[in-house]
Amino acid sequence: QVQLLESVGGLVQAGGSLRLSCAASGRTFSRYAMGWFRQASGKEREFVADINWNGGNTNYADSVKGRFTISRDNAKNTVYLQMNSLKPEDTAVYYCAGKTTVTTYTGTYSYWGQGTQVTVSS
Repeated sequence: QVQLLESVGGLVQAGGSLRLSCAASGRTFSRYAMGWFRQASGKEREFVADINWNGGNTNYADSVKGRFTISRDNAKNTVYLQMNSLKPEDTAVYYCAGKTTVTTYTGTYSYWGQGTQVTVSS
C-alpha cells in the first residue's frame, strides 16, 4: 500500500509562485509514474501534469504549460509541482496521484493524496 502526503498549499497573489511536494511511502516509489490533478470548486477534477518513473518524460495540461514544472526525487520518494505565474483560475484543491506503471501513458492512477488547497488572489 502506498500513501501519498501533499505539502500544505496556501494563498498567493496572482503572478506569484508556489511549490507543492508529495511524499510517498513505500520502497517502490521509483517505479511509479506520478501525476498532479486539481479540482476547482464546482468543477470536475482535471489533469495538471505527470512524470514517468525517472523524470525523463513529462506532460502538461495546456492551461499550465510553460508555467508549471513537475519533477521528482526518487531518493526522497517525493514528487514536486513548481507553479509560477499563478493566475486566479489556478485556484483549486491539488491532488498528487500515483500508478504502478513506470510510464505515463499506461495504467490508471490508483493512489491519491488527500489534496491541498491553493488559492490565487487577483
